[in-house]
Amino acid sequence: MAIEKIGVIGLGKMGGPLARHLRGAGFAVMGYDVAKAAVDAVADAGVKAATDCAEIGAACDLAIIGVGFDSQVEETLFGESGLMTNPRDELIVAIASTASPQMMKDIAARSAGMGVTFLDIPMCRGEHAAIAGELLIMGGGDKGTFDECRPAFETFASSIYYLGDLGAGQVGKMVNNLILWACISANTEGTRIASALGVEAGPLREALLDSSAHNWAMEVQADQWPMPWAEKDMTIVLKEADAARVSLPLCGSIKEVIKGVKIDRGEDMPREH
Repeated sequence: MAIEKIGVIGLGKMGGPLARHLRGAGFAVMGYDVAKAAVDAVADAGVKAATDCAEIGAACDLAIIGVGFDSQVEETLFGESGLMTNPRDELIVAIASTASPQMMKDIAARSAGMGVTFLDIPMCRGEHAAIAGELLIMGGGDKGTFDECRPAFETFASSIYYLGDLGAGQVGKMVNNLILWACISANTEGTRIASALGVEAGPLREALLDSSAHNWAMEVQADQWPMPWAEKDMTIVLKEADAARVSLPLCGSIKEVIKGVKIDRGEDMPREH
């Protein structure tokens, strides 16, 4: 099936640029967000405003969900005016939100027999990459369906990796985030002890970037970016590890280090609305 009409649900810092890139590539794009300002912000790109998620489900070939919390994914899909209210036959739903692998499987099970195919396409590299169209996608789901959607994904992602069955993309994103926050934790504590011992952070960073301590988080100074989802990311890892009976002691420490960094910066953990 040729993908022509695409809906984007969640038009914030990530979804807004996605909608723009898709529209710029010639796709017919319909957008929805609970915040009217987010919808208005992409109107100049030719993104048609949807009245609700159900309208997107009935009209589009592909719907991309990019909301923040599991409960919002749930509402987007199964709420009173959700995508699954009356979806068109052969609708493809790609969940770009960071969610647990188990949630992906539960969603597919609840939707069995409705003619909808689910993919998970969590994205890496952050807001700057979204604006530049240089995101990285980790994908999971039916391989044929995923490949059908590649032309759309390529409008906003410069790196696309298919990892396996539904949920595999979320596993990849989960592991990516674990390692990312581990690096940020190590970078933060290293800089802290260096400062206490009288070594300036700037020259030290230059040396570390040229040494075996080099890592992406240090290179782009990710520790200076907002980190709204850090604790949620680590909670997903810990919950999945409990279910799989895998011991990840470092993960628990990282969650607390990152929480401490956010507390020091005055950042709260995002709350569900």
